[in-house]
Amino acid sequence: MNSPLKRVAVACLAMFALLMINVNWLQGVRAEELRSDNRNTRNYYERYAIERGRITASGKEILAQSVETKSNKFRFVRQYPEGRLYAHVTGFFSPESADAIEGAENKLLDGSSADLLLRRSIDLFTGEPTKGANVDLTIDPRAQKAAYEALKASGKRGAVVALNPKTGGILAMVSLPTYDPAELSGTDKGKVFTRYDQLAKDKNQPLLNRAIRQTYPPGSTFKVVTAAAYLEDDDSRDGQTIVDAPQRLPLPNTNISLPNYNGAACGSGKVPLVYALEKSCNTPFGKIAMELGYDKMREQTVKFGMGEQIGVPMSVVQSDFGPKEDQAALAMASIGQRSNRMTPLQMAMIAAGIANDGVVMKPYLVNKITDAKGDTVDEADPEELTDAVSTETAHKLRDMMVSVVNNGTANLAQVPGVQVAGKTGTAETSDGAPPHAWFISFAPAENPKVALAVIVESGAANVGAEATGGHTAAPIAKAVLEAILK
Repeated sequence: MNSPLKRVAVACLAMFALLMINVNWLQGVRAEELRSDNRNTRNYYERYAIERGRITASGKEILAQSVETKSNKFRFVRQYPEGRLYAHVTGFFSPESADAIEGAENKLLDGSSADLLLRRSIDLFTGEPTKGANVDLTIDPRAQKAAYEALKASGKRGAVVALNPKTGGILAMVSLPTYDPAELSGTDKGKVFTRYDQLAKDKNQPLLNRAIRQTYPPGSTFKVVTAAAYLEDDDSRDGQTIVDAPQRLPLPNTNISLPNYNGAACGSGKVPLVYALEKSCNTPFGKIAMELGYDKMREQTVKFGMGEQIGVPMSVVQSDFGPKEDQAALAMASIGQRSNRMTPLQMAMIAAGIANDGVVMKPYLVNKITDAKGDTVDEADPEELTDAVSTETAHKLRDMMVSVVNNGTANLAQVPGVQVAGKTGTAETSDGAPPHAWFISFAPAENPKVALAVIVESGAANVGAEATGGHTAAPIAKAVLEAILK
């Protein structure tokens, strides 16, 4: 072979080698990067080529499902029969992302999970198309609808979380304002992105799941935690133990004092602990916390699950009692103010822990996973999260919370024929907005089937009493309790 031909041959071999290297680089090293690139339209169409599994509530109501279309490009689209009602539970399945259950359980829903390998193998052998698994949730549709309608009627932003105190299963999770997940799950990218941008910029934050992704000062609902720490510190104490309840409590190293609501007296100045809780007096609980000290108060909050990394399966923002500062700050934190910040889920867990003889169960949403043929892939196994208080202390707190509903600030939570335990709260905000209205509860008191927390943002406006949690939030809780118990 002459020299010119050799040079041509070498050049061709070199180019072929470079081509093979590039092919292997693209198919091997960069395959995943290219596959997940948003500009890859194949991914876009593939997301709608598989029949995703259903999302259901309590094995009954369909919350999300895939329906077949006549389009050549998009074989299936997602449908949400009660979209706004369950938006923060189901989330959405968009051209490039997914949220809430749609996101957290995506691999099961689209059939790609390793847990479905056997099912995929059988389908491959029989020629069946790949289908996603079905995800059944612990949500009780009656509770969800009652919570949604009652909170919506308030005309305010807020959240409701209801739990089965014995298992941790989430019976209701409502956050308002809400949105329609179908608007974010369409096949038209332009419309989906435009709508998402509108929702993301909305000052009312409809995309935010306030039940698990927002913390608030818990106000007087937190007094049950302070009471728990006090009772745990000495098992001879109970609801009839006399505590100091001055009209104003001087705060050490400051020139201010902590008053009761509206500067009112708390009984005679020395009252039973149960009376202080019934009337939601501030000074006894501030004094109790300062006497116990920060470390004991912090320890009690941890025992109720605060600071735990929790997924339900969506991640939950951590609640926090606040940093160690001075005695004045501790007194304020003990009544649910200062740096004390709780999610509605955390407050529901506190109520549930008291209801469940002092044991806080790990909260969860997914009850059961089944494949397309109905065979069980996975099933919830309730587990204990923490031992918050002793059984004896839990029963003392239960009796005191029953008295709050029967004789104190929460009479609007009473359910005929059912003994209800609860605690109201009104939480001041730092931005000058009207206070938030809170209520935590469980029922029936002797054999609880549900524990819950309600927050109504700025819900204490124009009411003018410490009982504003009882005025605004307690009736919402009552609606949920009645839906579940009757």
